[in-house]
Amino acid sequence: MLDPSPEDDGTSPTVSTPRFVGRDRELAALRGALARSPAIVLVEGEAGIGKSRLLREWSAAPDRRTALVSVCPPLRESLTLGPIVDAFHGIERPVPRLRLTELAGALRPLFPEWSSSLPPALPALDDAKAARHRLFRALDELLRALRVDVLVLEDAHWADEVTLEFLLFVISRQHSDGLSLVISYRPEEVDDGSLLLRLTSRLPAGVTQLRIALAPMRPDDTAVLVSSMLDGKPISQEFTTFMHDRTGGVPLAVEESVRLMCDRADLVFRDGQWVRLKLRELRVPPTVRDSTRERVSRLSPTAQQVLRAAATLAERSSPATIAMTAGLSPAACRGAITEAAGAGILDGDDRERWRFRHVLAATAVYEAIPLTDRRQFHLLAGRALEHLRPPPVARLAHHFREAGETRSWARYAEQGAELAMASGDHTKAVHLLVDLLSWAVLPPVDRARIARIAGVAALGRREPVDAVYHRVIRTLRSVLETPGLSARQQAEIRNPLGRLLITGGEARAALSELERAVADLDHDPVEAARAMTYLGWAYAGPWPASTHRRWLDRAAELTAQIDSPAQRLNLAGNRAAALLMLGEQEAWDVVADLPVDGTTAAERLDVARIHVNVGTGALIWGRYADAGQHLAVAMRLAEAEQASRLQHNVRLEQANLAWNTGRWDGLVETSAALADADRDRPAHYLGSIRLAARLAAAAGRRRAAEEQFRLVLEESARLGAADDTMEAAAALARLWLTDGNSRQALRITNEPMDTVLRKGIWVWATDLVPARIEALLAAGDLTAATRLVGRFARGLRGRTAPAPRAALTVCRALLLAAAGDHSRAATAYDRAARAWSTLPRPYDAMRARERQAEALLAQGRIEPGRELLAEQYEQLFRLGARGDADRVAQRLREHGAEVPRLWRGGRKGYGDQLSPRELDVVQLIVAGKTNREISRILAKSPATVDQQLRAAMRKLKVNSRTALAVKAVEAGVFAEEDSLDDAS
Repeated sequence: MLDPSPEDDGTSPTVSTPRFVGRDRELAALRGALARSPAIVLVEGEAGIGKSRLLREWSAAPDRRTALVSVCPPLRESLTLGPIVDAFHGIERPVPRLRLTELAGALRPLFPEWSSSLPPALPALDDAKAARHRLFRALDELLRALRVDVLVLEDAHWADEVTLEFLLFVISRQHSDGLSLVISYRPEEVDDGSLLLRLTSRLPAGVTQLRIALAPMRPDDTAVLVSSMLDGKPISQEFTTFMHDRTGGVPLAVEESVRLMCDRADLVFRDGQWVRLKLRELRVPPTVRDSTRERVSRLSPTAQQVLRAAATLAERSSPATIAMTAGLSPAACRGAITEAAGAGILDGDDRERWRFRHVLAATAVYEAIPLTDRRQFHLLAGRALEHLRPPPVARLAHHFREAGETRSWARYAEQGAELAMASGDHTKAVHLLVDLLSWAVLPPVDRARIARIAGVAALGRREPVDAVYHRVIRTLRSVLETPGLSARQQAEIRNPLGRLLITGGEARAALSELERAVADLDHDPVEAARAMTYLGWAYAGPWPASTHRRWLDRAAELTAQIDSPAQRLNLAGNRAAALLMLGEQEAWDVVADLPVDGTTAAERLDVARIHVNVGTGALIWGRYADAGQHLAVAMRLAEAEQASRLQHNVRLEQANLAWNTGRWDGLVETSAALADADRDRPAHYLGSIRLAARLAAAAGRRRAAEEQFRLVLEESARLGAADDTMEAAAALARLWLTDGNSRQALRITNEPMDTVLRKGIWVWATDLVPARIEALLAAGDLTAATRLVGRFARGLRGRTAPAPRAALTVCRALLLAAAGDHSRAATAYDRAARAWSTLPRPYDAMRARERQAEALLAQGRIEPGRELLAEQYEQLFRLGARGDADRVAQRLREHGAEVPRLWRGGRKGYGDQLSPRELDVVQLIVAGKTNREISRILAKSPATVDQQLRAAMRKLKVNSRTALAVKAVEAGVFAEEDSLDDAS
């Protein structure tokens, strides 16, 4: 009889920390990737799957490289760049010994405790993006000065947006000895549009990339993990199956369940293995929450109080902070922390800061706190955190909010918003302030001030129209209804509100808010002038051009009184672009005085934006050389400042320029890439779709073109971008005119035409008026068409707008053709084609030549008309306008002309040169063979011979077999000595 095992007497097993199990392959891959720096490693997996344990195993290696490690807290209002800042707090190298440039002065707001060691503070930047870029460069310099090899960021699904942008910035600047990144996250908690997903796209050359997706453990690994916690002794197969089935192989769930079963004395060692008593009657808790709560309940009341405090704090905290939050003495708190750590619930770091070993456990404890007690815990947490330097303002705002302490909440929310905006995280600032305005009862003066700051913060966001945008709009409108606000306070809220409404497409409401704001902005001439300039932008609202012009003139008067050169430049540049949109010739005098560079990053970005807008205006006018120059300036500055969004803007306008000037190669791919990059910016996205629609229409893809132009028309109208409705309406009208549907063409152009007539801005009408004239003529209304052409001509007087003027020439030719004066119509179309070619705008020039050919044919001048049509067919085909080319080909056939056979892909043709097969046919023609004989000799069908014969006649420009033989002899096309003649 065997002696009983000591565990068989009911003694509970000793529970150890589990071994690192089942992740050897992933650990080797991680080490291998980081050995090939620079690298970016993404470690993904669900909660409790072992991401943190994998990283701890890597960091424990003796040959590990210098690393900074931080964990993102589970707070929506987390401190902007908080995880990055927290990582730096763990450095050992003294900052004073680092050789930092003046740029490091930008770090003072993030590291006030290093103020004596950092360079002087840098001047504030008005442009939030420039400020953020400067801060990123400073942080990057600090990383390199510290010689950090690896930056580790855990739980990145909770990272604030600016932290993720900084990681993207770091990756974009990698080189052979660059910093490596290791980032862990839960994929199920990452939105599709998260910047986190862009970290491995478009990596620079030479960057090692690795994605480690941790899966649940297999049953055998589950058994090894459980065994490693139980003295290394094996467990039964039944116990293994039970554990794996109930935990799903998630390591944390396995570990917590084992601890709970040991606490319950549910395990016994029998026959050389661990088994569970009453396997069927007692069930393992289905969630970690249940197991955590039961384990906590077995601890002393003091330890439970400490755990509730730690769960409320949510982030790693010192014993002193935990003690104050728990309402305990330091000694009692330390003893309770030791007890909780011994139970495997709390985990400490090398700086003696404590937190739950896993956030799931913290959540379980926090949710078990009665609601009446939570407020007290948050109040004590806030008071404890106020002792920290620097104070964690975002966390303080969170705790005092939950505690119902409005005054403290408001103070820290404003400070947090200010810090977030200084770091470029305007979305975080908006969240903090809008929450405050939505839920706190504040005095009117405080509501007005906070609302103004929230509006300004919202203007700096990069996601113009989303749920946050709509919440800001509702909040600002609600604040405006607060009793007791002064006219000045209302104006300071209406000003950003109006500009936000423009972004959201509420044009009329925007103009109303801005107009009401301007009357009470006398105390702030810069904002008053800016509001007036927005009122001067003509794309929206019912006002005529003269009204917009008056606002721009008033803005110019105020601008002259402003001392700041940067503000004057901004306002002057915006005024120039607004004048171009109005079709005012004076705009070009203002444009001539604009600088092409700046002395600071903010200035350079401002100059770049101004030149983009001017380039857009130049495209509308048809001044394409000017457009190219201004867009080149904008791209140079945007690239220098690494302003990716601004570069997208420039690329879109450069693509529009390429379309107009006939450089279509690659535009299909460009339009798709631009649309993909700009999906979160409606106006720019529609610009990309408009480009795709143009290409589809020219290629003859009718359905795609119609759908895309409809989208552009409807969405532009909804956004209030009246100028963007013109081309789309004109393109749809042309499609329907092709179908003979003049009524539909008139209907679709009614509203855009009314807009032009009402506003009197005729430079917008380049595409619209010719389409409208065609529709009127097709409907038999020559009188209305004549009247419209007259108004178009008067509207363009005194303006050097080549594109609208070329369109006017087309309109006059259309009237002549409709009146039956085909001779003068042909001359007018010739003038129009020459005007388009001068710009250059070759596609429109070809279409004008096509109409000229039709006029020649209508006169009875058949041969010149056919020749001109044939030329346009080849030019349209080679440009890429295959749909137009097919239309011209059909007209050629209707007039009995041969349609040139052009290469449509596959084996390339020979242009105007005879192909080898055509040479064979011509040689036999010279030898006097008939088509039937040639067919027999060459083993080809008679139809193929006839086709090749006709192609040769066209290329040699003859119309008979005899002429072909003569021309071939003159050209030196002879049968060889061993000619095919002998084959007969």
